[in-house]
Amino acid sequence: MLLLLARHGRTASNVAALLDTAPPGPDLDEVGRRQAEALVDRLAGYPIDAVYSSDLVRAVQTAQPLTAARELPLTQLAELREISGGDDELSPDLRRYIEALRAWGSGDPNVRIPGGETGTEFIARYNTAVRRVADEGHRTALLVSHGAAIRTWATAVMPQVHAEFEAVRGIPNTTVIVAEGEPGGRWELQRIDFPEPDPDDGFTQPGVLPGDDPDVAAGT
Repeated sequence: MLLLLARHGRTASNVAALLDTAPPGPDLDEVGRRQAEALVDRLAGYPIDAVYSSDLVRAVQTAQPLTAARELPLTQLAELREISGGDDELSPDLRRYIEALRAWGSGDPNVRIPGGETGTEFIARYNTAVRRVADEGHRTALLVSHGAAIRTWATAVMPQVHAEFEAVRGIPNTTVIVAEGEPGGRWELQRIDFPEPDPDDGFTQPGVLPGDDPDVAAGT
């Protein structure tokens, strides 16, 4: 199966660099709507036969232009939601969230985001969504999800993703990771398609992430 993992378009919370992870979440802003429309052309070369999104508003809105253009149904899966911000929901202080994600990436997936989930719990729920998609027998499926969720899951199943993001702060809106494989088997990274830079995306600004470290999975 060819799997396309796309981060949603921009929201006002992305501009403000807020930890905005809970449902239903914000709408896309005007830039985000244009980014969603641009995905139609950016993904034109892929024979997508199914589209899934998280049930958060911004992911649904990002998927809708492509489903309309392809005349495909949109299936919403709660398991594709962003990694929960827990007790720090809607906070501009990302320190505890980032510390937990770093711990997961360093081999300690049992660290719990305060008030949120552990890495083990997150990977299990995201795997549930990917397996459901695979079980439907799709050849090429698009999953519209969220920055930290996409990057954390993709890095867990494809370690080479880590190197691809070394020079990128966060994960820009509507970044698309293309992978081939099957749940329970081997996943191979095909490519990462980055959008045009957005200077107003708060998560890409120096000083926003703890320690100004670009090598974290921020971007809700």
